[in-house]
Amino acid sequence: MIPKPIPLKDENLFRLAMRHTSATKDPVGDSYERLEYLGDAVLSLIVAEYLYEHHPDWDQGFMSKARSSAVQEVTLCEIAKQLKLDEYLELSVGEEMTGGRQRPSVLCDIFEAVIGAIYLESGLEKARWFVLEQLHGFLLQIGQGDVNPHDFKSKLQESAQAIWRISPNYRVARESGAHHERRFVVQVLFDDEIIGEGTGRTKKEAEQAAAREALEAIERTQKAREVAKQIHQVAGDF
Repeated sequence: MIPKPIPLKDENLFRLAMRHTSATKDPVGDSYERLEYLGDAVLSLIVAEYLYEHHPDWDQGFMSKARSSAVQEVTLCEIAKQLKLDEYLELSVGEEMTGGRQRPSVLCDIFEAVIGAIYLESGLEKARWFVLEQLHGFLLQIGQGDVNPHDFKSKLQESAQAIWRISPNYRVARESGAHHERRFVVQVLFDDEIIGEGTGRTKKEAEQAAAREALEAIERTQKAREVAKQIHQVAGDF
């Protein structure tokens, strides 16, 4: 069954958009990759057109930054999770066991594949309606001038300087995929200790994902210390 927010009628087309290459013997004709390729182009066009029409005072450089921010992996992965596309994803047992169902790059791919499927079935207008509805909150935030709402690297830099007065280092841990569809795994380190890891279609995207995970780890640690401090104070009162 196709989730209600997705304006698709063809269940076979939807299943194709949800099928990972690991789940088929024919990765070219029977996986989401071709739909993802098409959806990526359609998504880029729709967002570019939206920014052009709604922000006549923005120059080419600013529009490019805004578009990159709107269509980056972390944004699309979040939308895919909101749509619960991970529940419909078809994977091999091996890919499932290695965390493929929650891998940001895979979730990003299937969201773009859905866009490609909508475009094929109903054309650009229906695809535009779907994309702008799903990206509405992000586009509003970008429209207010915050073209980097997911600039986790800058946020991590500021946080690290405030807490430890040191800067994070990034390193590429792994690369995979064909030349035209590379996947990068990047780790972020403090004094050679890994505190975050992320994946992306580019090194920059992977670095942002790693920085986000590091920020979440720092936040959890800070909260745990605060709780421990409060417990210690309460115990001291007795």
